[in-house]
Amino acid sequence: MPNIKSAKKRVLVIKTKTMQNKIFRTQLKTDIKKYQAALAAGDTAAAESTYKAAVKKIDQAAARGIIHKNAAARKKSQFTKALNNM
Repeated sequence: MPNIKSAKKRVLVIKTKTMQNKIFRTQLKTDIKKYQAALAAGDTAAAESTYKAAVKKIDQAAARGIIHKNAAARKKSQFTKALNNM
């Protein structure tokens, strides 16, 4: 355990940010699963709307540093390709 006041604060701040990142990552996974479910069902309208939500969430995750920017680009490319092949 830290003894210095600033170190104690850092522990609390890191704990808070970790929780925020976990929450965001969970939301990201949920949006991705919704998109993949819409693709599997063959519902074009639902796939297009969930695609937009998933891509937006991926961009936000990359901007926050939750996922790597190249991983984000790769996922978006895969999603776009899957949507176009529908």
